[in-house]
Amino acid sequence: MVSSKNPAFLNGVPELLILQCLKGRRMYGYELVQAIRDATGEHVVLAEGVVYPVLHMLEREGALSAERQTVNGRSRIYYALTDRGTARLADLADTWRRLTAAIGGVLGEPGHA
Repeated sequence: MVSSKNPAFLNGVPELLILQCLKGRRMYGYELVQAIRDATGEHVVLAEGVVYPVLHMLEREGALSAERQTVNGRSRIYYALTDRGTARLADLADTWRRLTAAIGGVLGEPGHA
């Protein structure tokens, strides 16, 4: 059996993971890539080409604020949650919990309806 990371049904998960990582602190793009990889035990590995478009979309929609800073001679854009981003995270997390409970029920897992 071939194991594949990031199956196609995970559309929308990058947004959820990015918002969750930014819940506690501001971060820049590559830092988010590493944080998601570490937090998921490398089960979800998002390329920068996935993360940056999501960051830009979230910023356009007002869910994130962005601030450019120079650190050790390198320019980085740090992203932080806004109130709109916090609300969006809550909605996405709720949807994810309902979905996983429903799938758990189909799989016959105890405690899932």
